[in-house]
Amino acid sequence: MCDKLIVGVTVDELVTYKGKHAMIPFEDRIEIVRSIKYVDAAVPQYDMDKLTMCKKLGATMLFVGDDWYGTEKWKEYEKEFEKAGIRIVYFPYTKGVSSTKITEALNAVRK
Repeated sequence: MCDKLIVGVTVDELVTYKGKHAMIPFEDRIEIVRSIKYVDAAVPQYDMDKLTMCKKLGATMLFVGDDWYGTEKWKEYEKEFEKAGIRIVYFPYTKGVSSTKITEALNAVRK
């Protein structure tokens, strides 16, 4: 769907905005993403301003999970991105995979 895939990896400090903590440190997560053969580059995501980053990188598409689709926040984003000539593509959320459940399972085995 694109010629070059750049992936934003959330820094540890930004993960805490949801009151959560990263199970895998940022430096490890970005290296994991960089090692994926379909990823051309991985960049740190320091804030939630995806439009500014897309403009900075010259992106014409933004891929996000469809758990955001139809929310008021993303309906507004769609308008802003469209004005900037950037298409938002929603990918199906991975059914049956919950980071909360993974965290609970890991915490249970660590006790």
